[in-house]
Amino acid sequence: MKYIVLDTETTGLEVRLGHRLIEVGCIEVAGRQVTDNTWHQYINPERAVDEGAFQVHGISDDMLADKPVFAKVAQSFLDFIRGSTLIIHNASFDVGFLDMELERLNMGRIRDHVEDVIDSLAMAREMFPGKRNNLDALCDRLGVNNGHRTLHGALLDAQILAEVYLAMTRGQDSLVIDLGAGGGGEGGQWVNLAELELPDVVVTDDEAALHAEYLATLDREVKGKCVWNALQDAPETA
Repeated sequence: MKYIVLDTETTGLEVRLGHRLIEVGCIEVAGRQVTDNTWHQYINPERAVDEGAFQVHGISDDMLADKPVFAKVAQSFLDFIRGSTLIIHNASFDVGFLDMELERLNMGRIRDHVEDVIDSLAMAREMFPGKRNNLDALCDRLGVNNGHRTLHGALLDAQILAEVYLAMTRGQDSLVIDLGAGGGGEGGQWVNLAELELPDVVVTDDEAALHAEYLATLDREVKGKCVWNALQDAPETA
């Protein structure tokens, strides 16, 4: 599965009022690792940037004056994301602007070119109901370093979101489960774990320290002991 984390910056908040894309940043995640494979472009929106938007991302009209219009970079962008699953924070916002730009060029919509779109904001709201779930809040909660982020930027935010997404989905990897098989039900196949030849894994001191730090973070989140620590401290039974 090809995963692309994507973020955009725009001239304003309302696509229906004629606001346009001014920056798109994409970064690939492969094997649960953020790679160096990126696509990034500033775009001339052919209109002014709202002052409120400028205060957020710091991208001025002068900075965009010599940049290509979206039509010049659309094919390159689609070639980069084609066949991937996109990961976007507040996906409806970014997809709305991307769809508008593509439809102007009779190039369909985003979902015509990708396998799926994952909204990491919806994921965060399900994991942390009632809490702030913007990117900065998630970085603080999940221990992702965003100290170098003073203004919003599409590629920088995509890189940070990639780390946040990996932190939110930590522990969801599986060596033996095929979600499409449906477990041991009709049409599926049970796996006897005892028959698997798994390698012996030696945990380093650094890895053990990181694990302990993560469990301490979980304890703080639940304001007590997480399940893992509770099980470790439970008395043995005969």
